[in-house]
Amino acid sequence: MPAPEPLLPSCLQPRRVILFSGHMIDAPGRAEPRFPPALAPAAAARIAEALDRLEAGPLDLGLTQGAAGGDLLFAEAAQARALPLLFLQPFGEDEFIARSVRPVSAGEQWVARYRAVAARLASPPHAMPPAPAAAADNPFERCNRWLLDTALACGGERVWLLCLWDGRRGDGAGGTAHMVEEVSRHRGHVLHIDTRELRPHDPAGSPPLPN
Repeated sequence: MPAPEPLLPSCLQPRRVILFSGHMIDAPGRAEPRFPPALAPAAAARIAEALDRLEAGPLDLGLTQGAAGGDLLFAEAAQARALPLLFLQPFGEDEFIARSVRPVSAGEQWVARYRAVAARLASPPHAMPPAPAAAADNPFERCNRWLLDTALACGGERVWLLCLWDGRRGDGAGGTAHMVEEVSRHRGHVLHIDTRELRPHDPAGSPPLPN
């Protein structure tokens, strides 16, 4: 099932598009920890440093869904740098919050952070148009394609994927592994923050920028 049309107006030509994909904070009782809450400060520091090294700011554009965890850490860092930001989501906002923000550890705190970020967006979060009723397409994978197509509408050489990722396949379709593969295939740049290397209160060691 094809993704919806890219969202960017044809007149918009950012210097670069910084697309973010990454892990949500672990839900309570997750059997195999992947992104526990204790690593959030270190991840936030790595994301902030990566944006600084990219000299991200008002001439660029940030794209992400806005899920609890990496997405919101990226969004907060983007807004701190006056980086224009769009949220593209697979569902209406209430359903998205119920599925991708509230279920994590300290979910209500993440909901509050989400609402603070969303209140500062230049346009409200955009819900992906529904697929035809007969389609058996995963909405998260379809939203990945929508985000990527929107970024690529500016030109593949302008696209930078900043990902917070453990390097493995995710729990289902539409994960960060899929996004990394697609961005690489379209000659975009991938900047990988490996969650396996994060330590609580230890933000050092940002990944090198690709050539």
